[in-house]
Amino acid sequence: MPEYWYVMQSKPNREEALYTELVARDVEVFFPRIRVNPVNPRARKIKAYFPGYMFVRVDLQKVGLSFLQFMPFAKGMVSFDREPAAVPEGLVQAIRRRVEEVNRSGGEEFQELEKGTRVYIHDGPFAGYEAIFDVRLPGSERVRVLIELLSRRYMPVELQVGALRKAEEKRKKKGA
Repeated sequence: MPEYWYVMQSKPNREEALYTELVARDVEVFFPRIRVNPVNPRARKIKAYFPGYMFVRVDLQKVGLSFLQFMPFAKGMVSFDREPAAVPEGLVQAIRRRVEEVNRSGGEEFQELEKGTRVYIHDGPFAGYEAIFDVRLPGSERVRVLIELLSRRYMPVELQVGALRKAEEKRKKKGA
């Protein structure tokens, strides 16, 4: 049976330890991490792109599911109907490209925005919308913005910091 990519879940805050275990056992691992520019200078500068998860490429028939399921620091495989879910190679490559792009650009950066600043959402399900910055959520790289709906009603939406730009920056990029 050929090798496929699968997703492993680590125990809480044990991603690095699980990654080390997998590498030590000669398992091909893709553990996407990005540089971040946190507000607190003592906070981590590198964070997991998918906290608690990483990708492993294995032939499950050759290594056996229990080899991965019961590894130290592992919570288990992401499965559907008790079958580990294979991840398409194209998706893994797309995630690699995105992580490289973020890291090449200096990491996810939080621009100091004030409540009420107009922002442009350039990534995720609300890409293309303008919104109003509301607040940065404590202890995370997430923010809350308000998207205007019909008749001046606003819906609060939580997004990754990296999905936003100031509205003026969006206009500059369009004109360039």
